[in-house]
Amino acid sequence: MASFDLVSKIDEMELQNALKNTEKMIAGRFDFKGSEAAAEYKEKENVIEIKAEDEMKIRSVLDILRTNMGKRGIGFRGMKESDIMPWGTKNKKLTLSLTSGFDKDAQKIVNRLLKESGFKGKSQYMDEKYRLESKSIDELQTLFQYLRTHKDMTLELHMENMKR
Repeated sequence: MASFDLVSKIDEMELQNALKNTEKMIAGRFDFKGSEAAAEYKEKENVIEIKAEDEMKIRSVLDILRTNMGKRGIGFRGMKESDIMPWGTKNKKLTLSLTSGFDKDAQKIVNRLLKESGFKGKSQYMDEKYRLESKSIDELQTLFQYLRTHKDMTLELHMENMKR
């Protein structure tokens, strides 16, 4: 039987590379000259903080970061954007919370989507991942595409450990 593990996580090495590219682009742009604009990843809190002098620069840094993340294959579904808040005396800050793993609501959504899709195999939740098994590998791949692109899915999904 063919199987794969459905996981929800962000590749941290690619995220670090996207952040480094963002820093290089900020340093090279004329509109950020003399600015304290920066995007940094706080691993313990699992957030990205974007700091700048005004809202326009924060939005520009966010656009640069999203472009670099898209080039690296990192999706935006697992991110929750906070409001722009004051930070310090003259700066502002935006926080992007990164979600990984399946919480209770996400498990309910995945289970509902598996039933709606008419999947004719086995699914099992174990250790922050779903193990999906079927006789046909094509059915598994179409199921994965269905889950990834469904409008109700709020997490970034990846396929790991594919076995034929």
